[in-house]
Amino acid sequence: MKRSLTAACSTGLVIGLLAACGGEEDNNGNGAEAEENNNNGNSAAENGEGGDGDISGELEIQYFVGGYGDSWWKEVIADFQEEYPDVEIIEHAGPNVNDEMRSRWVSDDPPDVVYIDGAGSSETQMVEDGQLMDLTDWLEDVETADGNMLSDSFIVDPATYDGQIYSLPLVFDTWGTWYNAAKFEEEGYDVPEDFPSYMDTMGEIQSNEDIEPFVTTGQHPYYFLRGVLTPAFGAAGGDELLADIVTGEEGVWERDEVVAQMEKVADMQEAGYIDDGFGALNHTQSQMNFLLGDNAFIPVGFWLPNEMAGDVPDDFEFGFIPSPMQDEGEPYAIVPDLRPLAVAENADNPDAAKAFVEFVFTEEYATLFSEHTGAIMNLEGVDLSENEEVPDYLIEANAMINDEEQVQIYHRPHPMSADLETPIGDALTALMLGNSSVEEFIEAAEAATADYRGE
Repeated sequence: MKRSLTAACSTGLVIGLLAACGGEEDNNGNGAEAEENNNNGNSAAENGEGGDGDISGELEIQYFVGGYGDSWWKEVIADFQEEYPDVEIIEHAGPNVNDEMRSRWVSDDPPDVVYIDGAGSSETQMVEDGQLMDLTDWLEDVETADGNMLSDSFIVDPATYDGQIYSLPLVFDTWGTWYNAAKFEEEGYDVPEDFPSYMDTMGEIQSNEDIEPFVTTGQHPYYFLRGVLTPAFGAAGGDELLADIVTGEEGVWERDEVVAQMEKVADMQEAGYIDDGFGALNHTQSQMNFLLGDNAFIPVGFWLPNEMAGDVPDDFEFGFIPSPMQDEGEPYAIVPDLRPLAVAENADNPDAAKAFVEFVFTEEYATLFSEHTGAIMNLEGVDLSENEEVPDYLIEANAMINDEEQVQIYHRPHPMSADLETPIGDALTALMLGNSSVEEFIEAAEAATADYRGE
């Protein structure tokens, strides 16, 4: 794993194994001042070490609790408290924390540190709304406790907005398609290698088992957009197309390569392969139906096994592939989907906030993250190969993702804004339910991008 992660870093790969209840918007977004608060370039952790009074006062931390749980956060926060006894830490956490804290952000009274993940969150939206501190200059001088420059230590670099950095990617996640590997072996089903074989396997499963093979959550359409369409667009048009989609380039949804992917979605719907009740399902309901065998495929991030650990049948074995939407003969496509930490632009205690962000990014906490969550923290050089606490599916998926013959990695400059993702998700749901045509979807998506551009 160490070798493959190093290779991933050297080629700019990002293997996403962590998405808290994933991608749930599950969805995403996330600036400042030159560093008066950086004490002449010295790290906040260095200045505050030992509780000497430089780092003190209240520190409010907001973090979403989903598929990764909160045990890692509890351990890290307890250790930070021990290191900085003059800091009073106030935690805002839970599965609904983004909704619960919304009024604080809107009234310019935010917490100091925010982990951006889960339903109702959007890094890009927060950047566009001026809610996050610009960390570009500060990051240049930050040295981790391991003695490395933090800016050189990420597996995948932070998202940029016109060249500026407003968040640091904490979790390295990727979406893909899950299946029951034990069932596939028992029944002799082929694991799809591209879209034609995907359709063939779904047809065989539907015929043999009288089920609708594919399920997702209709309450959070971004699951399908991020987990299925985004890698499909990467395979069809590369990084340039992905950038044009997330930035709302005029006419992007009318391009031939985009229309071709949407026609694949229509093919799945018309064949009856998409669960016709998916529109009413939340993410945990869709995942439970999948585990119970009501469906055979589901697009989710790497938080799935951890989130559903208490509900997995004894004869179930997790199998994972990048979503097979690419054309025949092409490699699978992966688009990293990161979960970041950020400091609020209007943080009351920016020094303590930056000290906490520095504190988190170490090999020790990266290792603990994998042990607690079964996912990967976005820090290179962490050797998990001999760690018995790391699940087999993670090691196997990591090996596949870093095999250039099997998988191609594509990148976006930053996540899609919620202002754009939400209306496109609504139009996508209508298409998947058979309530609109590809042409009507394209028209709605283009209208959404025009609104996003302010036209």
